[in-house]
This record gives sequence, structure tokens and C-alpha cells, in this order.
Amino acid sequence: MSITAIAEELGERLKQARLNQNVTQAEVAKAVGINRRLVINAEKGKAQLEVFVAILVALNLTEHLELFLPKQQISPIQLAKLQGRQRQRASGQKSPDEEEDESEW
Repeated sequence: MSITAIAEELGERLKQARLNQNVTQAEVAKAVGINRRLVINAEKGKAQLEVFVAILVALNLTEHLELFLPKQQISPIQLAKLQGRQRQRASGQKSPDEEEDESEW
């Protein structure tokens, strides 16, 4: 599935949730404090994340965010490596070429 298709599917689900609650786009926009056009765009899958989340809040659907993207737990192996320090960024994977290019001082 393409990124566009996934975004459109999320927008369609947002629209269906709004319709199931019998709420108009204008009512959602007013509750969120945005223009109705932003609600329309969100329902097409073309919205900023903040707008999308604000609409979820207005429709009382924030509990579904836990299903959408559950909180990630640090693995026991990573925890042991970090020795209690919380990970702040990914280290990435170095290719063999990158390791050779590093200069030594």
C-alpha cells in the first residue's frame, strides 16, 4: 500500500467516524477552532498531524490512538546495553564502506 493510499484510508475512516456520530464538518471545525476546509482535507488524507489529532479529540476518538500506534517499550537487551540510560536517538547501521572512510585523528 502506498503512503497516499494509507493517508486516504485514514481520512476515510475519520470521515466515517464523524458521520457515525452525526456531526457535520462545520461542527467539527468549530469545536477544533479551525476552518472547515481543513476538516475536508483531513477526510481526504491530506492534513497535518496536529489537525488530524485535534479532530480525533473533537470526536472523542483519542483512545484509538493506542491501537493505532501502541507505546513502544525498550527491549531488555537495549536496556542492559544502556545501563539505565534512556535512548535519545538511533545509531543507524554503518555499512562496511562507511567504516573505512572514517579518518583517524
